[in-house]
Amino acid sequence: MDNKFVINIGGVQLDLRRPAVMAIINVTPDSFWEGSRRGSDAASIRQWVDRAVGEGASILDVGGYSSRPGADEVPPDEEYDRVARAVGIIRESHPETVVSIDTFRASVARRVVENFGSCIINDISAGELDPEMVAVVASLGVPYIAMHMRGTPRDMQQRTGYDDITAEVRDYLAARAQTLKEAGVTGVILDPGFGFAKTAADNYQLLDGLSQIAALGYPVLSGVSRKSMIYKVLDITPAEALPGTVALNWESLRQGASILRVHDVREAVELVKLHGFYNKAIKKDIPDGTYD
Repeated sequence: MDNKFVINIGGVQLDLRRPAVMAIINVTPDSFWEGSRRGSDAASIRQWVDRAVGEGASILDVGGYSSRPGADEVPPDEEYDRVARAVGIIRESHPETVVSIDTFRASVARRVVENFGSCIINDISAGELDPEMVAVVASLGVPYIAMHMRGTPRDMQQRTGYDDITAEVRDYLAARAQTLKEAGVTGVILDPGFGFAKTAADNYQLLDGLSQIAALGYPVLSGVSRKSMIYKVLDITPAEALPGTVALNWESLRQGASILRVHDVREAVELVKLHGFYNKAIKKDIPDGTYD
C-alpha cells in the first residue's frame, strides 16, 4: 500500500489504511449545531475530549473559528487562545492522541505547532485564504488537510454552480495536492468540502462520485456530520440528524473515505467496525463461527 496512507505526526504513525474517526472539538460559541459548542469552559472541553477518546476517536479536530455561513469574524489572537486552551487540555490528559487544528490562518498553525508540538493542519481553503499557509506547513513538517471551497465562509453559498461537480472538485484537489507536493508538504489528505459552496444536490452528486477523488491516491476525509445536506432535506434540526449522518457516513466509507469527521464518535467507530466486517464477509474472509 502507498505510504501516503501512513501519516507521520511528530513521530506518531497514523495508519489510514483502516478508516479513522476524527472527533470535532469546537471551542466556539457559534458553531452551526448547538450541541457541539464547547466555548471556553475548561471542564466542558475536558469532558468532551475524554468522551471522544474513550469512545475511540483517533484524531481530535480542534476549531476556534466557526466556518458556518455568516459566522462572526474572529481575530487571529482570539482564535489561537481558544485553540490553545483545548490543545493544552488534550496534551495534558491524552498526550498520545493525534490532534488536528481546524484553521486557515498560517499564524495560528505556526503558534500551535511551536507551542504544543506536531499537529495535522486542517484548512478549509486548501491554502487559498492565507498565502503563507503552504510554506508554513512545509516548514513545520506537519500533515495537511486540503479542502475544496469557493470564496469564504461568508459568501461561499453565493458561489455554487458546477457543470460537473465531481470532476471540478477532483481536478481542483489534484492540482492543490501537486502544489503542496512541490512545496515540500508531506502527509496530504484531501477533503471534498461537503456543504462549502455547494447546494444540497451538489453535495449528493459529489458523494456519489467520492470514489473518483479517492482514486487520486491520497487519503480522503468526509465531513457530513449533522450538516444541512441532511437536516434540510429531511426537514429536521441538526440535533435530529444523527441517523442521516450514519447513513451518509456508510456511503462515504463505501466510496473510499479514509477519515470520518464527526460529532458523534461512538456511532462512527461502530460504523467503521461494521463496514470492515462487511467487507471481509463479502470476500468470505471471516473465520467460521465468528460473531454467530
